Amino acid sequence: VQLQAFGGGLVQPGGSLRLSCAASGSLFSINVMGWYRQAPGKQRELVARVTTGGSANYADSVKGRFTISRDNAKSTALQMNSLKPEDTAVYTCFAFLAGTNYWGQGTLVTVSS
Repeated sequence: VQLQAFGGGLVQPGGSLRLSCAASGSLFSINVMGWYRQAPGKQRELVARVTTGGSANYADSVKGRFTISRDNAKSTALQMNSLKPEDTAVYTCFAFLAGTNYWGQGTLVTVSS
């Protein structure tokens, strides 16, 4: 399974960004897709995840601001609104299937004026 992430970049506080992640190479259903992030000097944090059925979970720090969706069985998107400087991090998408986590490349999100 290969994951390719799109989006990221520089945005001002209060702005929005959309990350997307597409999987390829798997013939099996992906159970869960989502995003982690890691800021400099901080531990990796699970930002959001969504099941095939559309059930989503979010970190407390992003609830009400971020929305994760499954565009189809092999892709996911993370809509990030009301961004804050503390959201600055490398965001990495993942996919869980057949008992294994697969990882995409990280994409940098910088929130700064």
